[in-house]
Amino acid sequence: MAIQGTALGLTNAIGTRYALKYQEGAAMRRLYDQLAMPVGAPQFDLESRRGMGSSYTFQFVSDMTPGSSAISESVDISAQLLRDATATITPTSRGEALKWSELLDLQAFTDLIAKRSQILGENAMETIEVVARQAALQGDLVSRYVARASLDGATAAHRWSSDVLWQAATQIQAMRCPPLMVNGRAQWLAIAHPDSFIDLLLDGDINSVALYQDKEIIMNGELGELAGFKLIISPFAKIFGGAGVDGSTNMDTTLAADVNALAVTATVASSTGSAVGKYYTIGTEETANTHYSDNEVVLRTTAAPSTTITFAGPAANGGLRFDHASGTAVRNADNVYPVVYGSPFSLVKVFAEETGEFGEFVGPKFDGLANQFQSIAYKWYGGYGRIAENRILRGEYSSSVQP
Repeated sequence: MAIQGTALGLTNAIGTRYALKYQEGAAMRRLYDQLAMPVGAPQFDLESRRGMGSSYTFQFVSDMTPGSSAISESVDISAQLLRDATATITPTSRGEALKWSELLDLQAFTDLIAKRSQILGENAMETIEVVARQAALQGDLVSRYVARASLDGATAAHRWSSDVLWQAATQIQAMRCPPLMVNGRAQWLAIAHPDSFIDLLLDGDINSVALYQDKEIIMNGELGELAGFKLIISPFAKIFGGAGVDGSTNMDTTLAADVNALAVTATVASSTGSAVGKYYTIGTEETANTHYSDNEVVLRTTAAPSTTITFAGPAANGGLRFDHASGTAVRNADNVYPVVYGSPFSLVKVFAEETGEFGEFVGPKFDGLANQFQSIAYKWYGGYGRIAENRILRGEYSSSVQP
């Protein structure tokens, strides 16, 4: 009886199968990446092998001043000078891995091999998307009715409406943000969360159009374009959880014990301000340009005030997506919803050709004296950046859905 080993062709076939599933996950559900244009340069040329370097510099040249004088018949025209300006982006790196035992595959009835690869790809997508999101949501060009900490869901003027959307359209055009040309028409993007979208959808002006011209807007819950903006509404849009005004039943406490991902309950240090049906933010309050990718917004479901809170969260089982340590802040102040106004030319993204735009899939690799462990991983080298402040505007609003 022949002893069968692992053929090279079979190993490559398995690797290809893994990689295809990884690509499916890595390419899906990108949001803020839509604001970025890729940039190529000699530093990223695979053949030159010069490397990425620690930073990447973009150069800008000023415009010429419009002429205002007639040509003289005796004096030569004065030459103008163009001014140079630069913007710098610092690339970064990201990578994660999964590891499991051979026994797990032997006992499993489901196709865990394909599922792990897709989950890894989704993690790569979300990880790289966080880098894009941070670049999109930083900067000093902000439009809001009052300071972030004073935005109140109960105040109509603080919410997203057709009025503020038209104001943003005026601002972004005046700043000469490069538009996307669609069928000969200039168009920009507005990326927002559904909690903000409902206020825009139910705005008086929108209702008038819906009632007298296009009832499908209300029936389908759709609003494709307004004020020159293509509206991109996604539950994966950023929320500054608990960053707004304190509510009438204000809770500002901390976790009294560690909680793990998928948990649906947590113990807090104080029950003061505890109320059912409130949004709770677990994580550090985001002020100014601070961003925390592991902050979570959950909805309290228990009725009686207690230091043990039960909630519904964004994980697959309706719990938490991330682990949180004891002492982590827990707040139920009003959420703040940023809306990003820009175009596919508002950000730039750079990436090493060795790892590609969506990261490089690595594996499967076998480990252990008996090859009893397997692992898969990805790695990515690149970055996103704001190359000019006039190319992107951030609006910040409250929402009427805030309980």
